[in-house]
Amino acid sequence: MFEKVNPKHPDKIADCIAGAIVDLSYKEKENPKIAVEVLLGHGNCHVIIETDCKLNKKEIETAIKRIAGDVKADIKLVEQDIHLSNNQKEKIRCGDNGIFKGVHTSDEEKRLSLIAREIYSNYPYDGKYILDGDKLIICQSNVSTEILKSIYPRAIVNPLGDWTGGFDIDTGATNRKLGSDMGRAVTGGGLHGKDLSKADVSVNIYAYLKAQEENKEIELSCAIGDETIDGRPYSEIVEIARNYINSIGGFEEFAKWGII
Repeated sequence: MFEKVNPKHPDKIADCIAGAIVDLSYKEKENPKIAVEVLLGHGNCHVIIETDCKLNKKEIETAIKRIAGDVKADIKLVEQDIHLSNNQKEKIRCGDNGIFKGVHTSDEEKRLSLIAREIYSNYPYDGKYILDGDKLIICQSNVSTEILKSIYPRAIVNPLGDWTGGFDIDTGATNRKLGSDMGRAVTGGGLHGKDLSKADVSVNIYAYLKAQEENKEIELSCAIGDETIDGRPYSEIVEIARNYINSIGGFEEFAKWGII
C-alpha cells in the first residue's frame, strides 16, 4: 500500500519553495547551514529560515513567486544557533540525532510512482494517488473524471466529483508528505528545507541508495556531532548525498517527488 502526491500538491509546493531556498544557500557556500520551514495558503506564504548564509530576501521572494504564483511573501531570516554552528566549525560532523531506514523500492511503489508521473505529465495540477494491491485511487484536480476513467477504467477516480485543488483549497506545509517521498522507509525527520549536514537529508539518502544497491533493508542511527556513520566518515555520507542531489538538479527538483 502506497500513496503518492504530485509536485502541485500544496505540501509539495511548500517543499519546493524550501528546496529552492536551500539551492540559493548552496550558490553562496559550498557547505551552508540552513533549515527552512514553509506554510502556504490563501494568498500567503510564510517562511522561517535559520542559516549561516547572507541570503537576499528579494531572491527568496522571486523564488516563492516563481513556484507559488502571486502570493504575499512573509520571510523571517535568523542566524543559526551558536551551538549548532560550533558543531560544524572544524569539520563536517553529523548535524542532528536520528534513526533512519533504507528500503529497496517495491514493485508497487515503482508502479504508482510511474502512474503519478504519467498523469502529472498531462495534467500538471494538484493530485494524489493510492495503490493498494489491485485497488488504484486517483484524486486529480482540473481534469474530468470521465477522461481519467477512460485511461484507468478499473480505478476509483475523484470519489467526490471533479475539483480544482491548490493551496486556496488546502494549505501546504514542509515535510508533511513523507509517506509519498519515502514510501516504506519513513522513520523520523523530513527530507526538505535542510542542508546536507543534516542527517535527515544525507543519511536518509545514503540509506536509500545502499538499500537499492544491496537489495535489503538498512537501519542506521546517529547522534549530533558523530564523525562516522555506518563505518564511514560523515563527510563521505554528505558527499554521496551531494552527488545524488546534484544528479537530479538540486534541492527544488528533489522536493518535487522525493526519493521514490
